[in-house]
Amino acid sequence: MTDLKPLFVLNGPNLNRLGKREPEIYGHTTLAEVEAMCRAAAGARPVRFHQSNIEGEIINWIHKAIDGGAAGIVINPAAFTFTSIAILDALKQFPGPIIELHISNIHRREAIYHNSLVSKVATAVIAGLGPEGYDVAVRAMTGHLLRGR
Repeated sequence: MTDLKPLFVLNGPNLNRLGKREPEIYGHTTLAEVEAMCRAAAGARPVRFHQSNIEGEIINWIHKAIDGGAAGIVINPAAFTFTSIAILDALKQFPGPIIELHISNIHRREAIYHNSLVSKVATAVIAGLGPEGYDVAVRAMTGHLLRGR
């Protein structure tokens, strides 16, 4: 049993469709494979991995991260990135590091995808590395936490 605080990995709408949804953009990796990748990258640190198509559930998980003393949040808010002031407001309350993650490079896509609300509070942003971006994000977060930043 570890006494390390957990890392929350939160996923927004349609990410449950990974592996099937627009594979030319998102690849063939499934969300279950992404979860396994995150757990492996976290090593001994516990991971709370969640996905929802419902904005309120994501907000509730952010509240659990705040109240439960999560070490950090890696979040791929998907479409909520550009529309959810409620998720932004919840993330503002989190005292630890936040990594915003996108499978595609949102800045190379249509203009509607260029203005992230979440970036306003994120410690770092990773975009365009495909599903492997999750591995990068979790490794970056664990390193960040080890260095105490």
